[in-house]
Amino acid sequence: MASDLANRRIEVELLDSLPADDPRAVGSRRDMTWINTLMFQAAIMARLLRAHMHKGQNRILEIGCGDGAFMLSVAQRLGKTCTDVDLVLLDQVDLITAERRADYAALGWRIETVMTDVFAWVKRPDTGVFDVISANLFLHHFSNPDLQSLFAALRQLAPVFIATEPRRNTVALGATALLRVIGANDVTLHDAAASVRAGFKGAELSRLWPTGYTDQIDERGIGPFTHVFCVDNLPAGAAP
Repeated sequence: MASDLANRRIEVELLDSLPADDPRAVGSRRDMTWINTLMFQAAIMARLLRAHMHKGQNRILEIGCGDGAFMLSVAQRLGKTCTDVDLVLLDQVDLITAERRADYAALGWRIETVMTDVFAWVKRPDTGVFDVISANLFLHHFSNPDLQSLFAALRQLAPVFIATEPRRNTVALGATALLRVIGANDVTLHDAAASVRAGFKGAELSRLWPTGYTDQIDERGIGPFTHVFCVDNLPAGAAP
């Protein structure tokens, strides 16, 4: 099994091929909420945002936002330390309900949804700029050349980029079979294992980031399941 994980292997994930309202897709998105909880993804992302967001920053872009549940959990953890936020949620399908919008509004977060392909959108001249771009369990869907292209565009849009991804190792892969305990459906069981095989370890993402800059890069594993990648290209000497 260890040799099978030496290199990334990208597979088609079942959820990506199902209609948004398919019962199996709905069930899998519900499973993802549990998976994010078990992986402590929201807690990790909240901690990273506190560490990397700079004073006065309040414009965030999340790419691959899904139904918005993950970032809402992050926002709730940030609490009063991060209010008055403009959040752009980007995905190919708009799954953000009116109830979820109200939950964000109650925290002082104003949200805008963008339903499009991320690779095309980030290269548009009218995209605008952000203080932070984040991604959760999203980058592993793409090949290394695609990620290089995406990173080149993202670097021009924000001084801070934070990603929390699957960690590619035998423990994480073995644990995907245990998701049956929480009642995960067949889509989730398939996609969870595929996500680990397509995940990251070492400095794999750092090597794909644009070169020739003095960006501060932090790439490492947190626990057995999560791989984090943080880039801060705030100009030297700028006050946090």
